[in-house]
Amino acid sequence: MRALRVRPASAVVLLTVVAACRLERRAPASTDTTTVVDVATLPDPTPHKRVAFRVPNESEVTDPVVLASVRRGRAILRQTRDSLPRHVGNGLTCTSCHQVDGTVKHGMPWVGVYARFPQYRARAGATQLIEDRVNDCFKRSLNGRPLVPESRDMRDIVAYMAFLSTGYPVGAEVDGQGLPPVPPVEANVGRGRAVFAARCARCHGAKGEGVGLATPLWGPRSYNIGAGMARLRTAAAFIRARMPQDSAGALTDQEAYDVARFINSQSRPDFAGKERDWPRGDPPPDVAYPTLAKKPKAN
Repeated sequence: MRALRVRPASAVVLLTVVAACRLERRAPASTDTTTVVDVATLPDPTPHKRVAFRVPNESEVTDPVVLASVRRGRAILRQTRDSLPRHVGNGLTCTSCHQVDGTVKHGMPWVGVYARFPQYRARAGATQLIEDRVNDCFKRSLNGRPLVPESRDMRDIVAYMAFLSTGYPVGAEVDGQGLPPVPPVEANVGRGRAVFAARCARCHGAKGEGVGLATPLWGPRSYNIGAGMARLRTAAAFIRARMPQDSAGALTDQEAYDVARFINSQSRPDFAGKERDWPRGDPPPDVAYPTLAKKPKAN
């Protein structure tokens, strides 16, 4: 029997015909289920106003590599100075302010925070990524040096924060985020000194130096003047909500403001470039230093 020889050009035609036949048998036009939607008919997306506070469980992370990154990020945030000694210039850790790994409701939690970035921040006068916000804390609260945004350390920190935002809608406000506001009252350094001696010195030391795991509150090992905690209202809100740690909420609004005034009247490290904060001239009223930009005059 003679072998069948097919010329190249004929082979192309033959294969095309066979493929067409197969496509016709396997996917006839009548089985096409593609749906075309006119986007003009869709309802406007409804923004998420506020969602419930929920701390995700590690079991929700199914990728073991990602889980390892999440756990390493959490370890860095717990022991920041030991993990990144070149980037921390004082005696604080990230969890000094964001307690219990950033999972405390009304205690400046990181829960849901990843879903709210990028965001505009008035202090920078620009839109910031979450990496920018993390580095702000390294430079100010930790009085140190920023991380390289693409570094493994930054990626692991962000991975942990992303884990704490598991299931949260993009842009959603979270019930319990930040700190409960405390109505401003006239604060007094003398009263604050007395409250500090009675309620705070047992952990933070008579000179604010920190004892054991307690945070240094002033001096060279504390947060610098550019940190958010150097603002009276922020410090008072934190003290009112979270201090003393073994009896959180025990202080009155007045006591919280007095202690905050006393603490922030003490010396602490400077922050180079602080005068360029709030470049659009809209600093909050409790900023502890002058800025170059002026508030626009009302018409």
